[in-house]
Amino acid sequence: MELKEQLNDIFCEVFDDDDIRISEEMTANDVDGWDSLSHVNLIVSIESKFNIRFSQKELLTFKNVGDLLNAIRSKLG
Repeated sequence: MELKEQLNDIFCEVFDDDDIRISEEMTANDVDGWDSLSHVNLIVSIESKFNIRFSQKELLTFKNVGDLLNAIRSKLG
């Protein structure tokens, strides 16, 4: 399964919405319920699924889903 599809599945699970289709331009403003708490749940789910860790500095640089995808790709090498 492609990375983007795997990330989409995580979004669907965290936001309890099977209709979510992520895009690289997507931001928190595009997803109902994407607040600070759900953001933490999203990051923890991503870190657990891919067995990676984001630094605080990295988390502050993510402007959209594309930035998140690039960071995951970078960590998976």
